[in-house]
Amino acid sequence: PKRGDYVAVSVRDTGVGMDRQTLDRVFEPFFTTKGPGRGTGLGLASVYGIVKSHGGYIDVTSEKGAGATFTIYFPAAGAKDPGERPDCSPGDIHTILLVDDEAVIQEIGEEMLKRLGYKVLVAEDGEEALVLYRDKRHEVDLVILDMIMPGMGGGDVYDRLKAINPDIRVLLSSGYNIDGEASVILERGCDGFIQKPFKISDLAQKVKEILRI
Repeated sequence: PKRGDYVAVSVRDTGVGMDRQTLDRVFEPFFTTKGPGRGTGLGLASVYGIVKSHGGYIDVTSEKGAGATFTIYFPAAGAKDPGERPDCSPGDIHTILLVDDEAVIQEIGEEMLKRLGYKVLVAEDGEEALVLYRDKRHEVDLVILDMIMPGMGGGDVYDRLKAINPDIRVLLSSGYNIDGEASVILERGCDGFIQKPFKISDLAQKVKEILRI
C-alpha cells in the first residue's frame, strides 16, 4: 500500500474458512468453490475491482474451520471532496435515470450522483427503464445505461429510448471495455462510455461533458 492515511473496514465471519489454495485464488474472476449453478465467482472479483478503482486495498485472512476476515482500506479523504458538484441553482438541478441490474451498482451509483448534486431515478432492467422514461421523459436530462442486462440488453433499450426521444442523451456503462458491442452502440449515437467500476471523479466528468455544464 502507498503511504498515507486510510480508513479500514473489517468484516469477519465464523464459517468454515478457507485453505491456502483457495485463499490464493479468492479474488480471481469466475473462481468459485460452489457447485454448478450455485454461483459465478464474480462477487469478490467485483468487490476487488471497486476497491482498487477508489485507490484502496483489500486483505483477507482465513484458516480452515476458523472463518475469514476481510479488511478493506480506503484512502482517507479528509476535507477534500472527490467529486465536483454541478454549478447550478436548485431550480436547475438535472435529473438522471440510472439503469443497471446489479443492486450494488444501483446503490453506489445513486449515492455518487446524489453526492454530485443530481436528482436520480433508478431502474433495475430495460423494461422498467422504458416505463420510467415514458412517464418522466420531460424531467430526465441523461440516462446512464448498463450494456449487459438480462432480458432486454442495453443496445435494444437504447434503440427504444431513441425512438421515444431522438434527442435523448445516454451514457453507456459496462464492466467490459469499449471494444466490441459497446463501440457498436456508440456508433448509433450514444453520447459516451464509462467502464465499471467507476470513480466518482470520472463519473462527474463524463456527466458534465454530456450535459455541457
